[in-house]
Amino acid sequence: MTAAREGATASNVNVPNALTVLRVLMVPVFAWVLLAHPHEAGWRVGAAALFVVAILTDSLDGHLARKHDLITSFGKLADPIADKALTGMAFIGLSIIGELWWWVTVVILVREWGITVMRFVVLRYGVMAAGRGGKLKTVLQAVALVLYLLPLSGVLDVVATVAMAAAFVVTVVTGLDYVRDAVRLRRDGRRPA
Repeated sequence: MTAAREGATASNVNVPNALTVLRVLMVPVFAWVLLAHPHEAGWRVGAAALFVVAILTDSLDGHLARKHDLITSFGKLADPIADKALTGMAFIGLSIIGELWWWVTVVILVREWGITVMRFVVLRYGVMAAGRGGKLKTVLQAVALVLYLLPLSGVLDVVATVAMAAAFVVTVVTGLDYVRDAVRLRRDGRRPA
């Protein structure tokens, strides 16, 4: 692996990091659009569109960073924070406007932030990379949030509820998997095989 891949020579001033910063800056704009007129269809479509653009920057910045050896310490730290801020605001906003039960939001956010903190705590024992379950969780959450942000009714509202239920279950199950892996990592004192 090159030094740039390790972040030793890559400058923090690069396109992937700019996209991460843009995602952070989009969070308050998204929040305002969602909360300003939560029951007007046009505003809800606008909030959903902003969320989709912001979430797509996550895929794009990761792809560009890996492809062009632009992985930096700043990006490693800021990217997950930007992701949690965006999805966290979506969950909280939907609960504020009465579209999503608060207990769903609380459980998901406790899992999200708890796992992020836990990864930093066990860092001295090894890195806990995101697995396929974590990536599935991210996709399911994004799809469910977009569906909830849109002003849907009828059968599409049922589809949104099913998507959110699936996202909730996968979020909890993968959270428990991460806790198990962290306990094993700490016990072994080394990176899991």
